[in-house]
Amino acid sequence: MVSYFDILCGIVALVLLIYYYATSTFDFWKSRGVLGPRPLPFFGNTKDIMFPKMSTGEFVMDIYNKYKGEPLVGLYMRRSPFLIVNDSELMKDVLIRDFSHFSDRGNVVPEKAEPLSPNLFNLEPERWRPLRSKLSPIFTSGKLKEMYHLIIECTQHLEEYLNQEIEKGEPIDCVELTAKFTTDVIGTCAFGIETSALAHEDSEFRRMGKDVFAASLQNSIRMRMRQFLPKFYDLLGYVIPKQRYTWFFQRVIMETIKYREENDVYRPDFINMLMELQKHPDKMENIELTDSLLTAQAFVFFIAGFETSSTTMSNALYELALNQDIQDKLREEIHEYCGESNEKLNYDDVKGMKYLDKVFKETLRMYPPGARLTRRSVSDYTFNDTKVTIPKGTMIWIPILGIHRDPDIYPNPEIFDPERFDDDVVATRHSMHYMPFGDGPRNCIGARFAVNQTKLGLITILRNCKVEPCEKTMIPYVFNPRAFLLAPKEGIYLKITKL
Repeated sequence: MVSYFDILCGIVALVLLIYYYATSTFDFWKSRGVLGPRPLPFFGNTKDIMFPKMSTGEFVMDIYNKYKGEPLVGLYMRRSPFLIVNDSELMKDVLIRDFSHFSDRGNVVPEKAEPLSPNLFNLEPERWRPLRSKLSPIFTSGKLKEMYHLIIECTQHLEEYLNQEIEKGEPIDCVELTAKFTTDVIGTCAFGIETSALAHEDSEFRRMGKDVFAASLQNSIRMRMRQFLPKFYDLLGYVIPKQRYTWFFQRVIMETIKYREENDVYRPDFINMLMELQKHPDKMENIELTDSLLTAQAFVFFIAGFETSSTTMSNALYELALNQDIQDKLREEIHEYCGESNEKLNYDDVKGMKYLDKVFKETLRMYPPGARLTRRSVSDYTFNDTKVTIPKGTMIWIPILGIHRDPDIYPNPEIFDPERFDDDVVATRHSMHYMPFGDGPRNCIGARFAVNQTKLGLITILRNCKVEPCEKTMIPYVFNPRAFLLAPKEGIYLKITKL
C-alpha cells in the first residue's frame, strides 16, 4: 500500500526533475566565458517581456547599457540560450561579412496558426533568397518615380482631411491621421486599390490595419506564444480561429488578381509582380507558389509599409511640436522648395531637402520602429577575435534602440537634434551605429518607399500648419510594452493649426 510519505517523495522527485529540466541549460554561456544576467527558472531572462512590463526595445537597451563593455552578452529565453551582440565589428560580421552564417532571421513561421506568416520578413533562407531577388525590382528608384504621382494624389487627400480635422478645434490623434494616409498610399501604390482610409471612417483596410497592430490582450497573448511557445502555438492552429484580417487579405488579393487577369489590367505595382511570379513558377527554384504564399507577401508589404511610416511621421510631429525652432527651420526649407503647394514638387526636389532628411533620420534614431534585429546561426560559428563558439540554431539579437540612444555615440541622446546627421558628423560614426532599416542582405526591402511617403506626408502637414503640444500630449514619451513595434503607449495627440 502506497503511503503518504511515498506520495510526497514522488511529488518532490517530480518537482526536482522539472526544475532540473528548466535550468539544465543555464551553464551554456558560463562555459563559453560569456557574461550575462542570472536567469530565472522557467523564465530565463525574459520575464519582463513575457508578462509585458517593458517593451522589447527597452529590454535590449537595458541589457546593452548594463553590459556596455562586453562584446557579447548571454541570455536565456525560458531555457533557450540567445546572444546580444554589443560590439560594432561583431555586428558587422553577423549582418554583412559573415552573412552566410546568419542568413536566417530566426522568426517563427506558424503557418497553421497564421497562414500569412510565411512572408519575406519571416521566411527561412531557402524561400527568402529567390523571393527577395524577384520582388526587389519593384523598389528601384525608377519604379518609385513611376509611383510618385500616386503618392502626391494621396497627399492632396491628406490635406483635405487635415483641414476638416483642424476646423473641429480639438487635439488631433496624429497616429491615426498618419496611419490613414499611409494606408491609402500603400493601397494605391502596391495594390491599385482605393482604400479610402482618409475619406471614410469605416474603411475596411484601416480596420484591418488596426487589428494587426492593436495592443490588445488577444494580440499580446498570440505574440508571446509565437515567441516563447512556437511549436505549441502552431499546433493550436488546428483549433483557434484565424484572425479576421487573414480572411480579408486572402480574399482581396485573390479577387484583385482574378479581376486583372479577366480584364487584362496592367499596373506597374506589387500585385503585378506577384502575378508574374505565378505565371512563371519555374523561375522560383522549386518553391510552391500557393495562393497563401503570394498573399503573405502582399500582406507583409501592406502592414510594414503603413505602420512603420505612420509611426515615424507621428513621432517626427511629436518632436517638432516640442522643438518649435526646428519646426520653423524645416518649414522654411519646405517653402523654399514648394512654396505653399507641393503639386509641382518632384521626386528629385524631395531628395534635395537636406534638413528634412536630417529630421527624418533623427526621428528614426530616437524611435526606430524595429528596436532590435534578430538573426539565427545556420551553422556553428566562432566570433572573430574571441574564443566564443555558438552552435547552429543560436539566436542573435542586435540592440538597435540601445545603440541609437548610447550617449557615447550620440551625446544627450534624449534631445532631438537633427544636426547629428550633418555629413561631417556622420563620417565620424561607425556604420553600425545607425540601422533603422537594418543592414546587410536582409535589410528592409521597402526602405526607399518608406522614406518617400514619410517625407511627402510631413511636407504636406507642415508647409501650411503649425504643430504644438496640447493638454492631451504625452509628456514624457512612454513606450507601449504590449506593442509589436516600438510605439507610444498613449497615442500622440497634438494641436494643429493653420498658419
